[in-house]
Amino acid sequence: MAKYFGTNGVRGLFDALGPELAMGISQAIGAYFKCGKIIVARDARLTGECLKHAAIAGLQSIGCEVADIDYASAPTAEFMIKRLGADGLIIITASHNPPEWNALKVVDGNGVTVSKERGEGIERLMGHASPVAWDGIKPTTVYRNAAADHIAGIIKLVDKKRIRARKPKLVLDCGNGMAAFIAPQLFTELGCGITMLNGSVDGRFPGRPSEPTEANVSAMLDAVKSSGADAGIAWDGDSDRVVFADEKGRYVIGDRVFALSVLWKLGKAGQARGKGDIATTVSTSRAAEDVARRFGGKTIYTKIGAPYLSEEVAKGHAVMAGEEVGGVIWPELSLAKDGFMAAAKMVESLCEKPLSAWLEEIPRYHNVKAKISAGTEEEKGKIVGRVRREMQARKLRVIEIDGVRADFDDSWLICRPSGTENYVRIFAEAKSGEKAEKLLKEWKEIAEKG
Repeated sequence: MAKYFGTNGVRGLFDALGPELAMGISQAIGAYFKCGKIIVARDARLTGECLKHAAIAGLQSIGCEVADIDYASAPTAEFMIKRLGADGLIIITASHNPPEWNALKVVDGNGVTVSKERGEGIERLMGHASPVAWDGIKPTTVYRNAAADHIAGIIKLVDKKRIRARKPKLVLDCGNGMAAFIAPQLFTELGCGITMLNGSVDGRFPGRPSEPTEANVSAMLDAVKSSGADAGIAWDGDSDRVVFADEKGRYVIGDRVFALSVLWKLGKAGQARGKGDIATTVSTSRAAEDVARRFGGKTIYTKIGAPYLSEEVAKGHAVMAGEEVGGVIWPELSLAKDGFMAAAKMVESLCEKPLSAWLEEIPRYHNVKAKISAGTEEEKGKIVGRVRREMQARKLRVIEIDGVRADFDDSWLICRPSGTENYVRIFAEAKSGEKAEKLLKEWKEIAEKG
């Protein structure tokens, strides 16, 4: 059982994830990647510089070659793996979490994010990596063109001439995060008119909380309406998640961002390339699955978390992947959830028709969520077990990839233990809000029966 690694890397507050632990884990990461070339990147959190130096020290101490790209969004850092010929990557970022959190996310040389299960292999190496002699330390190479390289890579994959001719007006909410290093330049180069919100990089996230929920990006929604913009775009702290606003200032949740991405990929390129399958987590809305089916594509379910999505795409079975929080993998660019690539594809789609018109092609579902307190793993197991037994007794269609999920004709429900908190989570989805609420209430009561 992993002690430090969670769903996506090692996460914690500074009193737990401090420089000593960061150095020890980084030594083990370097050993796991055979002491090869490792990229180190970070976001602007106040603890980031300290943890970056600790990570580099750990890697150097066992003979790794380090490429320091310093400030970089998560998708930028992952894009650079192949470009720099790296054997691995450490990104120091806590993504959408509050500013007092930080994390070490790990990606291998194939661009596949290291999962909790693979993280156990790294943990077994902690304390066993042999330091090199004084003259075996390799110098760190500093690389500062990662953002420009990433922007160029995205522009190659969209119809820039069409976008420049249309000149869409956009409101960009960078959330004081790493999007500020990419978004203004990317969309200016594409010929868009841009209005910036929270465009200064600040690890305290003073403009709004990092996670781009509807409440947190309300200023962006208002700005779209007041400015007559064609769309709004908002990212989380490390820019792997993205949400939109249509031209009416209406919030487009992450589930629908992924469904739109499937439509733009399979509905356009799919006509020439044949059908393509998609991968998504067991907690993602059925909307994307419905869109893929429209174009002959099947849906492959994975556990919840970016590592499992990138693993599935790396197998070659899926032409794209995404999840309910607005993270979308475009494998023609990299195996990262890339909030900039998804945004650029959205802007490209505006050249054909408004975002609200595209949304009319996406099936509408209603999602509701609840959580049940569970202080131990044993308690979590008992709660999920009660739900599993009831689903089996009713002979429902059950998926047990991550917790237990039951699929009904026009709805579904999942019960799963949180990998990071003392809760069991229950999600329900249905065509109507009333049905979703009823489904959630029924199964929450089943889960809570002691």
